[in-house]
Amino acid sequence: MLAFVFPGQGSQSVGMGSDACSAVPEARRVFEAADDTLGLSLSRLCFEGPADALLPTEIQQPAILTTSIALLRALEARSDAAPAFVAGHSLGEYSALVAAGALDFEEAVRLVHHRGRYMQEAVPEGEGAMAAVLGLAVEGVEAACAGVREATGQVVSPANYNSPVQTVIAGHTAAVEAACAAAREAGARRTVDLPVSAPFHCALMAPAAEKLAAELDAVRFRAPSPPVVTNVEAEPNADPARIPELLRRQVTAPVRFTELVERLAGLGVTRVVEVGPGKVLSGLVARIERGLARANLGVLDDLEGAVALASRTGS
Repeated sequence: MLAFVFPGQGSQSVGMGSDACSAVPEARRVFEAADDTLGLSLSRLCFEGPADALLPTEIQQPAILTTSIALLRALEARSDAAPAFVAGHSLGEYSALVAAGALDFEEAVRLVHHRGRYMQEAVPEGEGAMAAVLGLAVEGVEAACAGVREATGQVVSPANYNSPVQTVIAGHTAAVEAACAAAREAGARRTVDLPVSAPFHCALMAPAAEKLAAELDAVRFRAPSPPVVTNVEAEPNADPARIPELLRRQVTAPVRFTELVERLAGLGVTRVVEVGPGKVLSGLVARIERGLARANLGVLDDLEGAVALASRTGS
């Protein structure tokens, strides 16, 4: 059984999607649609940069989504293999919804453009931070955050459950620093400050969730086929009426990627293709469920391997 997964913020690189755009008409049309919808040359930013131009969240999010869907269209042009489930990491859930036919691409790229801006505006620069805690079990990270919250009254909590021993935390800058220190004392191998512009997936994102909710309520979602295994619940959803609330909650709730991958395996998935720039999710999948066969489609040179795995029958 096959699943497609789509990456989130941080997977961008200058040049992403340019090879697919040049060689595959279906991919080129995706970039043209993004440029027309946003009224800016997103394709030029993806293909030529500079790298700094891809960093703002309101650009980075639509750029990654556009590249992911362009690569998906390239894969679909070469293979009729159909995934049983799709999923994404944070922003990648919007790519998954497009892949499942629940959301038109043009609507998705507009939504994530606004989503990025709302998330950036939710917390003044310097007041929030994110950090990765490595080598400490989830329970230890949660306890470190809880202790700091109780002691300071500030926000700090797990934001991304990326693997059993890699958890990203987010919140007020001082609280994140204190939670990192507590995690190291509890046995974390190390902590790494992340170069992000806002503390995503924590309570400080509530203003962004509220703004996004109004836009989500105005969108007509269709039933996802295949179902989307969501970030918030790590369970498959095929009910279009639930999508707006799940996406609203996603802004402030942690990304349960470890549970999501475990759930895919529990549902019978044996093959996972990561579709989109980079290969971060493929690496995380390997740490979570070693038995899953993996391929990533981040550049056109990866297409042959992705088609081979997607088209394979059985386990």
